[in-house]
Amino acid sequence: MLVTTTHLEQTSSEQLVPGSRPLPPDARIDQVRSISPEFSKFLYRCVGSGWNWSDRLALTRAQWDEVLRTPGSETWVLWVEGSPAGYVELMGRPGAAGTEVEIVYFGLFPEFIGRGFGGALLTEGIQQAWQLDTRWERFAPVSRVWVHTCSLDGPSALANYQARGLRIFKSEEEVVEPQDASAGLWPEAGPMESTGSARELPVEA
Repeated sequence: MLVTTTHLEQTSSEQLVPGSRPLPPDARIDQVRSISPEFSKFLYRCVGSGWNWSDRLALTRAQWDEVLRTPGSETWVLWVEGSPAGYVELMGRPGAAGTEVEIVYFGLFPEFIGRGFGGALLTEGIQQAWQLDTRWERFAPVSRVWVHTCSLDGPSALANYQARGLRIFKSEEEVVEPQDASAGLWPEAGPMESTGSARELPVEA
């Protein structure tokens, strides 16, 4: 399959164009400090299983944890009515002109797509990317925020990035064989063991 990968960037925080729809009162975005590999993998699979995200699925727990403990790594989660609804993972790295922050992962859970959360979550993610150096000692001021997306991602991904003021600086094509990132996420549908919502248990005397 021929896949197009598009790289976008901002070189100034003033280039950010905030989303026009604010979060509703029952939604919030929080940084998850000391995030566990289990929760990180849960977010990754819930958001990315439909878009062929598979690059991290071969990692051991220790390898996944090592990524999360890397200085400059942050995870910001969107919560709606107490439930996780999407997330942004950032990675800050020292650069010749200052700290460069990659938006490593960004997306919504399937049931929250199309409800106006994407622009607000990406806006917050970019804002936090530009402020990342203030939360990490000995990190130089952020000079660049960047992300890449590909033609396997959601159909509105590229448009959302561009609407927030990220500008394309490189595009490339390659032939790849996409992996089935949804494998093992849910079992195949089968007959239910009972017609009730819960299995009946014997009543103890």
